[in-house]
Amino acid sequence: MIFIASDHRGFELKSDIVRLLTKKGIEVHDQGPFTYDPDDDYPRYASLVCQEMSGSHNSKAILLCGSGVGICVAANKFKGIRASIGFNVAQVEAGRLHDDMNVLVLASNFTTFEDAQKLVEAFLNTEYDALPHHDRRLKQIDAFEKDKI
Repeated sequence: MIFIASDHRGFELKSDIVRLLTKKGIEVHDQGPFTYDPDDDYPRYASLVCQEMSGSHNSKAILLCGSGVGICVAANKFKGIRASIGFNVAQVEAGRLHDDMNVLVLASNFTTFEDAQKLVEAFLNTEYDALPHHDRRLKQIDAFEKDKI
């Protein structure tokens, strides 16, 4: 299963991605928004997804906002979340392979649907390599989170 959410600026691209994933038979848990609202804010949607992920082992998510920055910052405030903005396929693959990135953030103002498809495929099809030096780094990051929600 993959969780997904956006703010108003990512709404259209999110809707396209939900249709794409559903067509591929991937279970999608859409956390909204479900209608376009120019007054919605990304922290709410980052929170909905990240809280849901905390109870789901090895879950992944896609979050979208205009620049990608705001929703990425918000998501990374939650324990166990390793979110990064996806710029290109190689970077997304490296994020999954080396850092066990579990949230792909898309900058809807700068990402076409065609590019988003490639980034999502790389995110979903690349597994964490769990090499000792990568595990060691993730454990160091986990130690930062002992006081996070």
